[in-house]
Amino acid sequence: MKKDIILSGVGGQGILSIAAIIGKAALKDNLYMKQAEVHGMSQRGGDVQSNLRISNQPIASDLIPFGKCDLIISLEPMESLRYLKYLSKEGWLVTNETPFINIPNYPDIQKVMDEINKLPNKVILNVDKIAKEVGSSRVANIVLLGATLPFLGIEYEKIRNSIQEIFERKGQDMVEMNLKALDAGKEIAEKLIK
Repeated sequence: MKKDIILSGVGGQGILSIAAIIGKAALKDNLYMKQAEVHGMSQRGGDVQSNLRISNQPIASDLIPFGKCDLIISLEPMESLRYLKYLSKEGWLVTNETPFINIPNYPDIQKVMDEINKLPNKVILNVDKIAKEVGSSRVANIVLLGATLPFLGIEYEKIRNSIQEIFERKGQDMVEMNLKALDAGKEIAEKLIK
């Protein structure tokens, strides 16, 4: 088992929380894991990116080479385009369709989506809308995480347990909302890839 994952988004969207949950779950699965993060100007809405490598064999480097990424998880559609050169021919993109317009020259969203739609393996969903339906826009990142479950290769229960452990300090209501968001994303992705 080997998964090379790039997570991308804008500061404050919860990319590093997704990485922490997947990493914790991978360790529970007795897998090796390496992670490299680029925080950029995350305090001011800048891009945030993380390389996450998971394997049942030791991992030499924490950086993913061009064309070798198995999965790009992106909370922002333009940010997903930034990392497409890393995606393997068989790789999957799971992305939010809602732009986070934080720069004056943000490209036309239709052009961004046209580029994404050229990919053969993609799941595009409105995680912001789904998160609000679940109960809070603050769990949009966990909806996106749920949509990646068919591609992660990590047991679902280990992801759920990691969410429980990471969010339990915020109270059981927050844990339950995040678990509900995870399930909502998983359900939608399973329908989209059939």
